[in-house]
Amino acid sequence: MKNRRKFLGKSLMIGAIMGISGQRLSAFEPPKDKLDSEFSEIFTHFLGEIESSSQILNPKQRTASILGALIAAQSAYIKEFVKDCMQSSALNAIEVREILYQSVPYVGFGRAYSGFEAIFGAFNELKIALPLAPQGNTNRANRHEKGLDIQVQIFGEALRRASANASADTQHIFKFLSSNCFGDYYTRNGLSLRLRELLTFVFIASLGGCENQLKAHTQGNLNMKNDRQILIATLTAICPYIGYPRTLNALSVVNEVTKG
Repeated sequence: MKNRRKFLGKSLMIGAIMGISGQRLSAFEPPKDKLDSEFSEIFTHFLGEIESSSQILNPKQRTASILGALIAAQSAYIKEFVKDCMQSSALNAIEVREILYQSVPYVGFGRAYSGFEAIFGAFNELKIALPLAPQGNTNRANRHEKGLDIQVQIFGEALRRASANASADTQHIFKFLSSNCFGDYYTRNGLSLRLRELLTFVFIASLGGCENQLKAHTQGNLNMKNDRQILIATLTAICPYIGYPRTLNALSVVNEVTKG
């Protein structure tokens, strides 16, 4: 624990040098009391390599992406990570909660449930006053219209036509997509639309096996000014947490969409 506190102190210093209010530009080191010393040395060194290869990301993009990957992976490390990143001011409680909410339509509540347990457990241990302030911007009457507007903003006007032209037996799925996924979640305060779309890229890449959807959201990210360099840096940042197969699959999609 002494080594861990030293690491976090160093992370604050790095953030101060960078002029980012104490926010660290790299991944947080897993607790050494959960790892043996040999693995800890290997993994900690690798995190340093990851940091040097993905510095195009700002602290919020990096930390939010790692948390998103951990939620998608149902990681036992979520609680410790949330406590560390909040204590170092990398993310605030609203931002952490919004990352969790944003995960639900992509990883499913079955996977996200462990994130709810871990994150609200962290909030309780940190004495965060609950409930947090509501961030919703839609109601039952307008959520479909506002969600569809967000989809069009991200993917273009053709999306509106594609939704309207869905077959009769699938119309309800596309209505759910606009009303729930985009209307209930993307419209919320607490995170920018650009960061929400980057997180969606992270969730889908972390799941693996969803390359068609990843292709669509790669283009969505490009439309939101998250360019090829940001997407590659994001995959670099989350690689230690999702592994090489998913990282390389996602990289192939980015290369295909951007013709890299």
